[in-house]
Amino acid sequence: MGITWDGITGADVLDDAQVASRHALADAARNGDWATVLDLVEKQSRLVNATRLGGTSLYTPLHQAAYGGAPKEVVVALLQLGAWRMLRDAQGARPVDLAERRGHRPLVDLLTPQPRRFVPDETLSDIQRHFHDMIRGRIAHLRVDALRLPELEPLLELDAQTERVWFAVPGMYGGFGYTLRNDGAAAVLVSESWSRVVGGSGQRHEITAHGSTLVDEGFV
Repeated sequence: MGITWDGITGADVLDDAQVASRHALADAARNGDWATVLDLVEKQSRLVNATRLGGTSLYTPLHQAAYGGAPKEVVVALLQLGAWRMLRDAQGARPVDLAERRGHRPLVDLLTPQPRRFVPDETLSDIQRHFHDMIRGRIAHLRVDALRLPELEPLLELDAQTERVWFAVPGMYGGFGYTLRNDGAAAVLVSESWSRVVGGSGQRHEITAHGSTLVDEGFV
């Protein structure tokens, strides 16, 4: 499976088995049961950046590892499995911020972001805002309140050749694939979205700091 944005925050859009596995992962991470955390993520790699269903902290397993001072080998394993250093919790903290606040100095170097792309903060924030507006327009008939829409900072740690990130939307039978094109103030986010049950539903948008433009449609 490729890189995914797991934006599911509500249990009612999942089946019982999926709910159980997500609660088990969140509980294990909270309790510092790292063997269980790694076992669950190795079996379901898309959950490496998942947060607790119905939770308010938006802690991922890597946030919990930083907060609890997990062994360095656990942090390394989570990073190798695709955990994002630049993903923020509900208070805007990255894992490295939690490690610093909690005095877990041995983890700080491992958790310090290593960006491969550069986009000014204001530019990236504007692109994200327009991206979210476009998504809401596309899925207004679905449970938008049960989703955490994609945040773009983690893209900065991916190189320009990285495959697109996939955001699956429950009930859409499809979702949004997105990738960052260009760096700096000229950055462009390219998004392709579709529903498998609606013929010709494909739409491609190019999103800049100035807005979102539909550049192609009718595919898929």
